[in-house]
Order: sequence, then structure tokens, then C-alpha cells
Amino acid sequence: MPIPLPADRAAPAQPLTEQAFQILYDATSGPVLAYLIAGCGRRDVAEDLLQETFCRLLLRWPSLAWLDTDPPALRRYLFRIATNLLHDRWRSGAGEPFAEPPEQGLTPNLDVTVDIRAMLRRLRPRERQLLWLAYVEDMDHAEIAASTGLSRLSVRTLLFRARARARQFLSQEGVTP
Repeated sequence: MPIPLPADRAAPAQPLTEQAFQILYDATSGPVLAYLIAGCGRRDVAEDLLQETFCRLLLRWPSLAWLDTDPPALRRYLFRIATNLLHDRWRSGAGEPFAEPPEQGLTPNLDVTVDIRAMLRRLRPRERQLLWLAYVEDMDHAEIAASTGLSRLSVRTLLFRARARARQFLSQEGVTP
């Protein structure tokens, strides 16, 4: 469901130049890609979904050019497109999430080691999505609602349940808040 066009922003759309697109992409692709990876668990699929997210934005740009003057709304709109693509993927049953082995990288703190991937595997896709938007993207309930198409009250309730399931996993792993 697209974000409705406010009546006061019905001015003719300015075309999106290549330079403006590159600036927009550089500023927003990292967080959206991280969100998609968390949602589907596979970097290769997430990169495809990221590309589709920006393609859909470009296709609709003539009616969305007003977002260029409202960066928070543009950010929410990109997350909304990404969310819809994730939902399409989940509904189709395509692919297994988290099929990739853990990435090699930073040395973990061995005193407190929590396998976040294991926790994410135990959560439902919507729970992963809401926790990511709330804690990684630092969105409030209204922003999450705009990004997911849920009502604010639903976001509040579902986020509460997602936190409870995450807390249950963490307590099983011996981690206390």
C-alpha cells in the first residue's frame, strides 16, 4: 500500500537525476540491506530484494518526488517497499532463511556469547522485522506502522510479543537483561 500523496504536495514532479539517485542510494541502501538480510537470512537474496526495492521506487518516482523534501518519509517508504517484498517472499515460501554459514569476522567476547542468528531463527518473520526496525533502525511505533502497514496499536502489541519471545530465548541461553 503506497504512502498517500498529501494534497499540498501535488506539485509537478522533478525528475530524479543520476547524481541525486546515487546520493539517495548511498544514504539509504545500507540500512535497508541490513534489514532485508535480517528478514530473509540470506545476503544474496537480500541484495536482489534491495535492487527490486530501488527499482520500484524509481518506477513510482514521478508521483513520489515530494518525498525528496521529506527524508524521514522517504526512508519509511523504502522500508515499506522492502517489507512488502519480504512478505511476498514469505508468502511464496521461496527459499530457506539462514541457509548461509555464519560470516567470519570479529572475535566474539567469549564471556557473553549469544547466537543472535539462532534467536532470529526461532522468531517468526514479522517478529524479526519488528525487532529490527525498533532496535536497529531505532524507529518508533508510528514509523514502524508506516513502514509495515500495521496500525500503531498492532505494532505495540506485536513488538511486545516479539520482545517476550526474544527474552525467553535469551533466558534459556543464560543471558539476563
